[in-house]
Amino acid sequence: MTAIEQYLIDTYRASQHGDRMPPPPGRDDVAVVRAARSYQQFRAVVDGGEARHPWRAALRRMLTRPRPC
Repeated sequence: MTAIEQYLIDTYRASQHGDRMPPPPGRDDVAVVRAARSYQQFRAVVDGGEARHPWRAALRRMLTRPRPC
């Protein structure tokens, strides 16, 4: 069963029982990614490192790395 199908079933059940509608799938995905990034930066500072953004560092390495011919 896909997430959309489960969402439709949950929405139907909520309407039958008079409950609140569930959030649509994927609504909070960006917030979760941001929270994970913030937590990684927090852990880096607590462990004595810098609060760098790991994705930017990886992108910088990919763009500046010499490519083999």
